[in-house]
Amino acid sequence: MDETRKTLAFAGTAVLVTVAAYLAAPADPTPEAFSDRGEVFFAEFTDPNDAASLEVIDFDEVTGGVAAFNVVFKGTRWRIPSHHNYPADDRDRLARTAAGLIEVRKDDVVAEVAADHEALGVVDPLDESVASLAGRGKRVTVRDGNDNLLADLIIGNSVPGREGRYRYLRVPGQKRTYAARFDVDVSSRFGDWIEQDLLEVDQNRIEQVILKDYSIDERTRVLNQRDTIILTRGDPDWTANRMRSGQKVDGAKMEDLLKALDELTIVGVRPKPAGLSRSLEDNDEGINITRSDLASLQEKGYFFTGDGQLVSNEGETQVRTKDGIVYTLRFGEIVYGAGDAVTAGTVAVGTGGSGGPGENRYLFITTGFDGSMFPEPRRPDDMGFQARADSLWTEADRTNAGLQEKHETWQRTVDTGRRTSADLNARFAQWYYVISADSFDRIRLRRGNLVTTE
Repeated sequence: MDETRKTLAFAGTAVLVTVAAYLAAPADPTPEAFSDRGEVFFAEFTDPNDAASLEVIDFDEVTGGVAAFNVVFKGTRWRIPSHHNYPADDRDRLARTAAGLIEVRKDDVVAEVAADHEALGVVDPLDESVASLAGRGKRVTVRDGNDNLLADLIIGNSVPGREGRYRYLRVPGQKRTYAARFDVDVSSRFGDWIEQDLLEVDQNRIEQVILKDYSIDERTRVLNQRDTIILTRGDPDWTANRMRSGQKVDGAKMEDLLKALDELTIVGVRPKPAGLSRSLEDNDEGINITRSDLASLQEKGYFFTGDGQLVSNEGETQVRTKDGIVYTLRFGEIVYGAGDAVTAGTVAVGTGGSGGPGENRYLFITTGFDGSMFPEPRRPDDMGFQARADSLWTEADRTNAGLQEKHETWQRTVDTGRRTSADLNARFAQWYYVISADSFDRIRLRRGNLVTTE
């Protein structure tokens, strides 16, 4: 009897334990850490065309400064507010970036506490409550045209041991950090968003390059013209003015010069004063400048001579194409600094000043159209042929029709050249450009660099 009671007691206890365990168990047996695995980060962001602005915040651990880069749709085109509203010519990049953010999914949860953020590189670069400067990630934010938030993500370190492009990711304001495949090119590099072909010139259509080697006395405005090298395309070789017997233009050096002009890219921009820009855009009426315009020019290394000629303290290069477009490139002062100090002329918060090396230089570009390259052909003596069927044309009619066709072709060529020059000049007139020292060195050659003895 006692054994029976004991057996029943053990059985009853087991039942109670089982019931208690069942009641204490969560309704969903999936661990909470895996509950959102596979989900997209921003479920309501589904159309990349909704994106109207993108901001990228980077943190430099060396300087302790925050650098902000943003692209916004303003008026009728994309612009870069962080760089003086310079046009963002790669308009498809924002759509590609937005589409990539839409597709990013939460793969693995790797941390649940803020203490792990630094090691994973996902500390918010804007979080001033965190004392340490280490471990701050790159924050990318996308908004729509009404300034509604579409995506906001902190991109951390690469995930070690994972094939493909896996990064640690965290949504600002949340402690949880994920390891996820991240194939989005979130570029905060100014050069990735702008027109790479600055001059829009084909080196094969360049037929003359003039290198003006001079200096200017900034106090007296007296120009010291050391040399002018006129390089002209021949068949097949280039020639230079004032070549002595047995001399020739170095073909390899000339080819590199042409390539440098064709591939000339900018690393930064500065806006010109509005009045100066308008004057340059309509340069047929001359350049009218104020004292502030003059100060802006002189700061960048540009001066007016006593006879009103605009010159630069590092000489200039003229490029003439077969289409009659004449580019004038004036090289100014050295640009010191790095990062935004070069690309936009701004200083990152916390850096205390631009500083840095002088590895870049100002460039001032203007264009014109040389109509003398296209002499106006003879006009028809009589336009009567236009009123007759060509089957009734006389020999004189056919001659006049040929003359009219040649004149119309000439007119189209001249009109196209003038329009192209005006469009280019309108774009160049608004900006001082910054180019690399390498580009400057490849273009600003001396006679000894180009003319050799056979």
